[in-house]
Amino acid sequence: MLENLRPLLTKILEPFAKRMNINPNILTLISPFIALAAAYSFSKHLLILATIFILLSGFLDVADGAVARYHNRASKFGAFFDSTMDRISDAILIIGIIFGGYCNWLLGILLIHSAIMVSYVKARSESQGIECNTGIAERAVRLIIIMIGSIVSAICNNPIIFNYFLIVLMILSYFTVAQRFYHSYKQFKIEGNNKNGN
Repeated sequence: MLENLRPLLTKILEPFAKRMNINPNILTLISPFIALAAAYSFSKHLLILATIFILLSGFLDVADGAVARYHNRASKFGAFFDSTMDRISDAILIIGIIFGGYCNWLLGILLIHSAIMVSYVKARSESQGIECNTGIAERAVRLIIIMIGSIVSAICNNPIIFNYFLIVLMILSYFTVAQRFYHSYKQFKIEGNNKNGN
């Protein structure tokens, strides 16, 4: 979904990428620390500040790729490292939200599990040569839901609103897991039929 906007965002960030002639893995490494700042803000009920940190983290997530491509430093390890740091950042964010009391531990665990599963199904599928970018709640969408829920809850001064957004996020994440699983199943079946046909 929002993955289609990445080329546009990369083009917008091109002037920044020109000036940032550094190892893109450094930008990637900063991301979990930004997520930690957001998590701490959530734990202290500073919802708007947490949202700003999430936006900054999202900026770095796109910027590291832009810097890597512009300066010809893209690598398989860089992609692996980026994906790993994203999973760590996702877990840190949810832990901060749990400590802030915006959801209980069960919902928090399900949010972390579903986020990991969305990524895992894609990674396993693509390791078998199947492209798997389908699904309604990719990472960018999940972060946007968290930010919107955070802002609305802050404006209304009602933490239960944020909890409702998190429940929706959990449902959409597991739905995305099912979407990606079914998409991969169909592609594997097509490949199997083609091999049998040959």
